[in-house]
Amino acid sequence: MTEKKPGTATSKTLSIGNVKLDSPLILAPMAGVSDLPFRVLCKEQGAGLVCTEMVSAKAILYKNKNTESLMEIDSSEHPVSLQLFGSDPDVISEIAARIEDQPFDILDINMGCPVPKVVNNHEGSALMKDPKLVREIISKTARAIKKPVTVKFRRGFDEDHINAVEIAKIAQDSGAAAVAVHGRTREQYYTGTADWEIIRKVKEAVSIPVIGNGDVDSPKKAVQMMQQTGCDGVMIARAAQGDPWIFSRILHYMKTGELLEGPSKEEAIGIMLRHARMQLEHKGEYWGIREMRKHISWYTAGFPHSAKLRREINEIETYQELEDLLSNL
Repeated sequence: MTEKKPGTATSKTLSIGNVKLDSPLILAPMAGVSDLPFRVLCKEQGAGLVCTEMVSAKAILYKNKNTESLMEIDSSEHPVSLQLFGSDPDVISEIAARIEDQPFDILDINMGCPVPKVVNNHEGSALMKDPKLVREIISKTARAIKKPVTVKFRRGFDEDHINAVEIAKIAQDSGAAAVAVHGRTREQYYTGTADWEIIRKVKEAVSIPVIGNGDVDSPKKAVQMMQQTGCDGVMIARAAQGDPWIFSRILHYMKTGELLEGPSKEEAIGIMLRHARMQLEHKGEYWGIREMRKHISWYTAGFPHSAKLRREINEIETYQELEDLLSNL
């Protein structure tokens, strides 16, 4: 069953610096989620840009081996944004220059992460409390590399400090090629409702591309955000978990006004198994299967007997066990 509403199509071409995107839809950087296999699947479904999990600039500086897999990029993903986090302008800019020859297309600076261990280290969204430091980080990094630099931040740190417009202006003045704005404060984490009005205000305040983020979980919401805020692109985060097809459904709705149904059970199972095979190739069976447990739980949300299914998923230790479980759904 499809629903057709002519005139809902929204079509924008989006370029970030010298990087042209095929669609205005962007997979958000999500720790523990947006790894290489998942990015490839989202790219195939129509994501115009995919973003890596955030990488610590200090971890690269100190040659932490765990960062190598986070920075691995497949040729089929492009364009790819690599996200760095940190609070030292010299370290971030130095690392940006050091890794610039790696195959990412855009460098993103994280100023939105709400996780306590990041915020307590004066990184992520904590940076929004120090606009002077924000300016120094962005300007030094933008000068250090030729690739476009973008910045992702929130509405503000808390309700008493709503300064997304100020941060966006600083970012533009400091050489950023685009900004992504999450319509929640740090204190909200991911609760409550995202404030799209702040995205509109940021869009009106700067001339560089503005990417909206927050509460887009359907084709209609994506179009509504673009129409309501004027943003140039839409960033999809949690709604893509277990649903890489959301990108193709949004694009179809933008072009035709039709709402498509999700994948069949057979198609979903096929993608789950392919995702698992990619994870095993990327991380080995032990870690790959454990990584897939949460993805399979997301993919199968809403399936019959999903609570029992989740318990069984969490006991899977091999690809064959996963295949056997899914074949009996």
